[in-house]
Amino acid sequence: MKKILVTGANGLLGQALIRILSPQYQILATGNQPQFSLTDSRVRYRQLDLTQAQECKHAIKKFQPDIIINAGAYTDVDGCESRREKCWRVNVRGVENLCAAARVINARIIQLSTDYLFDGQAGPYDEQALPEPLCYYAKSKLASENVLHESGEHHAIVRTSVVYGIGKNLKNNFFMWLYQQFKAGKPVRIVTDQYNTPTWVDDLAAGIKLVIAKNARGIYNISGPDYLSRLEYAMLLAKIFKFDDARISAIRTAELHQAAKRPLNAGLKINKARNELGYQPHATAAVFKILRRRYAYPED
Repeated sequence: MKKILVTGANGLLGQALIRILSPQYQILATGNQPQFSLTDSRVRYRQLDLTQAQECKHAIKKFQPDIIINAGAYTDVDGCESRREKCWRVNVRGVENLCAAARVINARIIQLSTDYLFDGQAGPYDEQALPEPLCYYAKSKLASENVLHESGEHHAIVRTSVVYGIGKNLKNNFFMWLYQQFKAGKPVRIVTDQYNTPTWVDDLAAGIKLVIAKNARGIYNISGPDYLSRLEYAMLLAKIFKFDDARISAIRTAELHQAAKRPLNAGLKINKARNELGYQPHATAAVFKILRRRYAYPED
């Protein structure tokens, strides 16, 4: 049985990876937190600070993974603007530490990246598009990709877009925030001019499993199939969950006065993943129907 070390195991993607991979692989879940959010007797958990080279070296040397999936990152896009040192330490130095430790045991690395790499002038983007990051978070993720390219290690880079879903003890993602606002009957202000390819976390985890199974190398876009504005996403959620869409106010991104500049027309093309990996993501409407059932909403 192959061994896989997962960083960021308490996050949304980390939890999904544990669920989908643990029946088939021996997993070591790692994260910054002292405790593991999931209860899975098949999975061992270890606290791990990616910014500490010796911790990474010791954990990887002891577990001897065949594959390292780096789902750990500092993802507060606005926070990265004011905490640049922390952003770089986690998102870039952390990858350097993993690469150095992986090299010793010849482990393969799968690194998560983002459609925020691009300037949003011509999305959705394929794997050959030239990155033009607008914010510091995106610059750090591009730098982490370059660390892998320059390391010479056997690796794959998985780029994704607006990951959403449900899990345990998580910070809010766009879906969860919208659901909670709608459920509480609160008004929401949603931008009309940001487009992405929203990605259900279960599909992303399944795509990464395919990358593992195919022993794939290089860059793969693993995202949802629908190119939607944030407003279209919110309206679709309201429709399927039967919330009052009159509570939605349409605004422009500029009205939010966010610290980090976002690419407006981002998103990813997934033809390569479909053709080479057999990746088949769910349509957003289908995902919402699945999540609606999980929230105990009856089918009509």
